[in-house]
Amino acid sequence: MEQTLGTVTIHPSVVATVARLTALAIPGVVRLGSSQRHTVGRMLSRSSPGRGVEVSFSDGAITVELHVVADAQVNLMELGQRVQSEVSRVIRNLIGMEVQAVHVRIQDVDTPLARAS
Repeated sequence: MEQTLGTVTIHPSVVATVARLTALAIPGVVRLGSSQRHTVGRMLSRSSPGRGVEVSFSDGAITVELHVVADAQVNLMELGQRVQSEVSRVIRNLIGMEVQAVHVRIQDVDTPLARAS
């Protein structure tokens, strides 16, 4: 006889936090930008815990969209691919769910000169 202990639910904000922290740890990622949904939510006085990360669930798999501000000195295509790979790996290992896609939107580039002003 198999015994059921209950359900485990992982809130999308947890996935967003894991994705955000993973992306920010990658050299070349300066910060995460704001998604269009986050900007609209802010205008409507709703908080968005993702801060540059959108998460959706479909058929038991996760899709993540990250809005990245990158260091202007790095290869942007390589950075985007590294973010995709690392975020996907960490979500699979920490959360234990399949990742359908990680979409990386390079929203802007940042330079040391811009950071100084």
